[in-house]
Amino acid sequence: MSKLIHEEIDKEISGKSVNIAVRMLKPELDQFMKGLNKAVQAPAKTAGKAVVNKIHPTSGRQSIKTLIKQGQGVSSIPLADEGLRDFQKIAKKYGVDFAVVRDREKSPPVYTVFFKAKDTDAVTRILQDYSAKQIKKPSVAKTSVLEKLKKFKEIVAAIPKKVAEKKKERSL
Repeated sequence: MSKLIHEEIDKEISGKSVNIAVRMLKPELDQFMKGLNKAVQAPAKTAGKAVVNKIHPTSGRQSIKTLIKQGQGVSSIPLADEGLRDFQKIAKKYGVDFAVVRDREKSPPVYTVFFKAKDTDAVTRILQDYSAKQIKKPSVAKTSVLEKLKKFKEIVAAIPKKVAEKKKERSL
């Protein structure tokens, strides 16, 4: 009988010691599992970004840093302020990747347009379209809306106004 009691006490002691060990190791185990989970998910996140970049790569206007990172060489052309918007529209039409940098030292703004070296043929075509568009633009300056309004005010002021006469009649 005493052997049976000793075995039961041993089981109880071993169960309690296991419970104590589990309680002591649980915070460390939780931290280990969190770290393991992060390590497993990190490559999946970067792989997801790579897939997104393959589906939607950066194209069109971008920063000079992004353009250079693509590792295909960079060429540049200077461009005046007036034609920057037209150039961007035409470049978007041809699907050329480019970056625009403003030269801050010059008083009328001058921009430098950087593009991939492999796109030189497309850029020459863009410049042809751009120059044709600049030639077609009328050189006559448009009158402002305020000037038109002033002109119409003068016309209205020159029109004689009707004089309304009011007569009161007494009835008897």
